[in-house]
Amino acid sequence: MYYNFDLQNTLLHDVDIPTKKATFGMGCFWSNDSLFGATLGVIRTRVGYAGGTTKNPHYRSIGDHTEVIEIDYDPKTVTYEELLEMFWANHEYGLTTKLKRQYQSMIMYHDDEQRLVAEASHRAVQSRCNETLRTEIAKADVFYPAEDYHQKYRLQGHKDFCRSIGLDSSKLQTSHLAARLNGYLVGVGGMNQFDQELPKLGLNEKQAEYVRRELERNEGGGLAC
Repeated sequence: MYYNFDLQNTLLHDVDIPTKKATFGMGCFWSNDSLFGATLGVIRTRVGYAGGTTKNPHYRSIGDHTEVIEIDYDPKTVTYEELLEMFWANHEYGLTTKLKRQYQSMIMYHDDEQRLVAEASHRAVQSRCNETLRTEIAKADVFYPAEDYHQKYRLQGHKDFCRSIGLDSSKLQTSHLAARLNGYLVGVGGMNQFDQELPKLGLNEKQAEYVRRELERNEGGGLAC
């Protein structure tokens, strides 16, 4: 079905504020992209490969890398501790399951402060767990962005809508609006949050109506890949 959305030019693709980075491996990165993208305080998301030694990995030849999400977040709005709480609570395959390297549970820290917080959170979660956690904590190294078709994967399934917001490959890893919509369209974030954010996102009435319909239809349905 084709939807006529009437393109407008005030859409909030770019947000220029100081941010910090967080990098997590939590299984399949499509669902994590939606989860964090709709989180208040998260400015941009991108998915890719990290943690290994293979040069220039890609999806069909990932080598010893892990699927990860790299997050740019506003520390004045959301803390690293809060992002870690989401990390621990939203693994698709479980924290104690032995998996192939591609889906390894991993926290990649970007400075010593993040390392200390990550190690403390790991100890706290392990103390409540009857089995040994398989989560690794490692220093963030080279991040290789995944192919375009993996970026904002859920949002890209709405082709007419993507055209209406001017979303092309140049914006898939940088657009604040794309990160938000990639979550809202699969039911993440909730209707109240969407309505509160709507005035600044720049969507027109038809676009907002489309997002509300999809959010309501998918809310509570889970994020499995």
